[in-house]
Amino acid sequence: MAGSKYKINKGINKSMEFKGLKSQYIWYLGIGLVVLLVLFAIIYIIGVNTYVCLAIILLLGGTLFSCIYTLSNKYGEYGMMKKAAQKMLPTVVKNNTRKIFIKK
Repeated sequence: MAGSKYKINKGINKSMEFKGLKSQYIWYLGIGLVVLLVLFAIIYIIGVNTYVCLAIILLLGGTLFSCIYTLSNKYGEYGMMKKAAQKMLPTVVKNNTRKIFIKK
């Protein structure tokens, strides 16, 4: 038999990507869209005009998309996590005694 009827998955151990967005940014965009949906429902229930609601949500949605794509392009797959971890590092380590170096 020349060919197998089963296809081999060649995407193993590769990060998720959807239309240019890498891994965690897909989740950020999804969470942002759910928040926008809830926000639309809240302002609509309050009684704001439908067109005003749509204008607000479209403006915020466009801003959300542009911010998420900017972060994805700027930091890449793991860059934002590395940046957050770098902020947690101390800038200076002070040692007032030499006891730690004298102990064996």
